[in-house]
Amino acid sequence: MFRTGQSLTRADVVRVSGLSRATANQRLDALIAGGLVTTEEPASSTGGRPAGLFAFNRTRGVLLVADIGATAMRLALCDLSGSVLTEVEESIAISDGPVAVLKVVGEHLTTLLHRTGHASGDVMGIGVDVPGPVDFATGRVVSPPIMTGWDRFDIPGWFTGTYDCPVVVDKDVNAMAVGEHRFSFPDVSHMMMLKVGTGVGSGLIAAGKVHRGADGAAGDIGHIQLNLPDERGSEPLCRCGNYGCVEAYAGGWAMARDLREAGKDVHTVDDVLRFLQTGDVTAQQLLRRAGRILGRAVADAVNLFNPRVIAVGGQLAHTDEQLLAGIREIVYQRSLPLATRNLQIVRSRLDPRAGLVGLSALLSDEIFSLERLGRLFAL
Repeated sequence: MFRTGQSLTRADVVRVSGLSRATANQRLDALIAGGLVTTEEPASSTGGRPAGLFAFNRTRGVLLVADIGATAMRLALCDLSGSVLTEVEESIAISDGPVAVLKVVGEHLTTLLHRTGHASGDVMGIGVDVPGPVDFATGRVVSPPIMTGWDRFDIPGWFTGTYDCPVVVDKDVNAMAVGEHRFSFPDVSHMMMLKVGTGVGSGLIAAGKVHRGADGAAGDIGHIQLNLPDERGSEPLCRCGNYGCVEAYAGGWAMARDLREAGKDVHTVDDVLRFLQTGDVTAQQLLRRAGRILGRAVADAVNLFNPRVIAVGGQLAHTDEQLLAGIREIVYQRSLPLATRNLQIVRSRLDPRAGLVGLSALLSDEIFSLERLGRLFAL
């Protein structure tokens, strides 16, 4: 109630929460004593003593979040409402392994704290997302296709020697989906986040909550296999070891591969973007093909999941409308009319900060859960 930004009286808390007056006051007093709720100027009154107002104390501590991709990461320090106070971006290679990457993460988080005059004791939670399948309960990556050395590495444990707080770890596209849902499409109950960068992934929001599936593997659209032989009559090898995955046709790394085969000096997704921005014909053709191939996989997801919104983010989504046009074309051809009559396929409104925003929301949900607050403040 308070985290939505409302200022409430004690009577408001009782009325809105539906709790008994005694229970509501007990919980409110505990939150005030813990510094999470603070008093404000009294509400105006037409007579008698004005009612005291209470509000969420967003400055009670800070949140640290790290959105880690395949080739770059973005880190931020947020207040307890999730608002980003300061951030930094860094190029990395996720294949360097967890020790090398998380060492850089730790250094940047320390810098962000110093920059804002905070200490490690002010940190109430840390959120990390990574470009691979995550067992959300343990915060460990499980058999990631591109994250060499990360399999079952204890990411939360890496931070416990420095910070005494909860650590939440999730898949990068899940965090992006939560960010887009909370802040761009809060009234949409079912939506899909599609990330098209170095790789291809998706996150799902079902009934207003992130849908991870039974084991955290939901949304791995990049490794749906398609029977689309290339001009050599074979299916391309994916980084996961299988042949014919969506990502092996439409991911940024696959486009870089195809441009190199066409004689272009291309090594990274940034190089691919450079060729697209200069209007290179081969790069433009590959982007149109990527959009149509993505459309095949997205159409299957639309028929299965029936989202109201599909938000497209990632490096390749920052090109012109060709990628989205290709996706829309195939989705509307191959999906059922009932599933597409109200469907929106749009560019992400938050990208490239969707992951940071979503991480802060996921982290807030964790540290302000009744169970965790109950242990801290005897609610």
